[in-house]
Amino acid sequence: MTNRNAGWLERSRRRRADRLAALDEELERRLPARYARRRTRRALAGAGAAMLGLFWVDAAVSWMLAPSDTAMIVNFVILGVLVVAGIPLAGQLIAVTRGLTSRRERELDERQLAARLRAFATSHQATTVVMFAVLVVTMIADREGRESQIPGAALFLILFALLATHALLPLVVAAWQTPDPPPADDEGEDG
Repeated sequence: MTNRNAGWLERSRRRRADRLAALDEELERRLPARYARRRTRRALAGAGAAMLGLFWVDAAVSWMLAPSDTAMIVNFVILGVLVVAGIPLAGQLIAVTRGLTSRRERELDERQLAARLRAFATSHQATTVVMFAVLVVTMIADREGRESQIPGAALFLILFALLATHALLPLVVAAWQTPDPPPADDEGEDG
């Protein structure tokens, strides 16, 4: 790497670090005090898990009712709920975890890296269980081979639900596992 490129890369990293520090300060200022306690963060994580569950409900409804107009209406209603409620919820989860699952490793300290690893490990185990359950259910339902009665839309929605679970479950787990911040030291106390 040339000296000129190294200087550019260093300036770029410094600007990114400055932007992330400013974002952290802004999140700290804007984040409601209600998320300072584990109970409310876990309620938020539970809502995130419920939103992920809606992907699976959508796939199950499609499996049971497709092809029909009812399946299509239910599909669009569920996807509408996911867009209207799920996107802001994901933003809140990212804010509560302070981007723990989406930041680069070199931007995290040791404590954050350990929390990130714990969240990814837990979500990986859960996703593996979900994938195994989906495999078993589809194998049992698909015993007939080419004459299978599983609608193509349901298979697509199952794969989409798997992808959403794989991508978003670490964020939900990280919000669930985030510990309470240490208590602030009172400045008036004598040490």
